[in-house]
Amino acid sequence: MATLKLNKTAAAKTGTGEKRTPLRGKGVSRPRQTLEQAQAERAEKQAAYEQRMQEEFRPAPPARRAEPSRPVRQERQERPQRSPAQSFRREEPPMPPAAPARRDQRRATGDAPRQAPREMRVSEPNQDGERLSKRMGELGLASRREADEWIAAGWVRVDGEMAVLGQRVRPDAKIEIDEAAHREQAKQVTILLHKPIGYVSGQAEDGYEPAAMLIKGATQWQEDASGQKFHPGNIRGLAPAGRLDIDSTGLLVLTQDGRIAKILIGEDSDIEKEYLVRVEHIGQPVTDAGPMASFPPEQLARLQFGLELDGVQLKHAKVSWANEDQLRFVLREGRKRQIRRMCELVGLKVVGLKRVRIGRIVLGKLPQGEWRYLTPWERF
Repeated sequence: MATLKLNKTAAAKTGTGEKRTPLRGKGVSRPRQTLEQAQAERAEKQAAYEQRMQEEFRPAPPARRAEPSRPVRQERQERPQRSPAQSFRREEPPMPPAAPARRDQRRATGDAPRQAPREMRVSEPNQDGERLSKRMGELGLASRREADEWIAAGWVRVDGEMAVLGQRVRPDAKIEIDEAAHREQAKQVTILLHKPIGYVSGQAEDGYEPAAMLIKGATQWQEDASGQKFHPGNIRGLAPAGRLDIDSTGLLVLTQDGRIAKILIGEDSDIEKEYLVRVEHIGQPVTDAGPMASFPPEQLARLQFGLELDGVQLKHAKVSWANEDQLRFVLREGRKRQIRRMCELVGLKVVGLKRVRIGRIVLGKLPQGEWRYLTPWERF
């Protein structure tokens, strides 16, 4: 079989005998780039790519509003010249005309203003009157603290109207108390304690316990005529109405009732307090006859009236001999360690002091360290 052979050299020649480079195919060769040419070409392509991306993702510019046609500028009129203060003054717009008031509108001109709720109202000061709580205390209706609590609770009326805190009243004002206040007041207790030596009347001091620590169920007197049993709530708010020195013994009153405290220790209190005081001469030996035999009568008169403490004249006192070594004092005031200091001024030393009566309430047979309730029929 005959084989046809192509003479490439001959086929590649043109009519003129010159070689011609093929247009496409494997015979097409590309000259090799240098490193600088390749880097330049790559940088050019990268720049073209970034520019194309920016053009594709660039936000469209906002549409411009059509501007209204401007009027033809007129000639500027001359304005009057202003001072510097007037140039910075802001002109206020004119106020709209006020709407006519309705007939049923209470806040219209000439009508009384609308009042706030009673619980938020505060009484206007009345220079001619005094505070309601103080007036109630003077009348013996309640203590000032109790009066304020009752007023806040709505239990007090003045001339038929509900009272408010801080209200002032005239001396002839009619004050009415709700029965709920009286029932609450009746729950308050007053306790009579026979205080022993070594207890303080009020708060604990110098390591000594207060006398109120003795108020408990185990120390209630078995012969308590009130018939009331001890309750822990009776200790709440219990305060001594008067003091009795740590080295003194006798009747001590503790109460929750502010009225009783005011009667016993108020500024104008006139309740008698009776003491039995055992004494001896200062700097003299003790004799069987006792100090009564050698004590001058004029010194006894000084104890009754004529002594001063801290520059203040003492009130009249009833002082007499109970026996050969014991004096009986009846005072209407209670200064700190008054009896002991009075005795020292006349040459006597107190070696024992016991309070046996406050007003019409006597210590009686109440044992030392025990207590009882004040009965409803007892009054100081």
